[in-house]
Amino acid sequence: QVQLVESGGGLVQPGGSLRLSCAASRSIFSMGWYRQAPGKERELVARISFGGTNYADSVKGRFTISRDNTKNTVYLQMNSLKPEDTAVYYCWGYSNSVAYWGQGTQVTVSS
Repeated sequence: QVQLVESGGGLVQPGGSLRLSCAASRSIFSMGWYRQAPGKERELVARISFGGTNYADSVKGRFTISRDNTKNTVYLQMNSLKPEDTAVYYCWGYSNSVAYWGQGTQVTVSS
């Protein structure tokens, strides 16, 4: 079993930046972030594994995912935030054919 603990959400103005963090209770092969806006399905934001990274088209060039393997932690640096980025952001982990989810952290982009 893996526990994922997120931090870093909040309220930010359009054009601003936030950094999300997610710490795993142990080493995990793939980690990433999904988000879910009200009335919409959960969608991939970005993922990182030992093979590389991938991003949703809507965040390319604005968001950067990274990981610190010594801390079993993944980060999501979000720049040039837009109101449409408002959502609950969920940390995701995948290892040995099992997916794990964090509890979610709210990101609100509004003036």
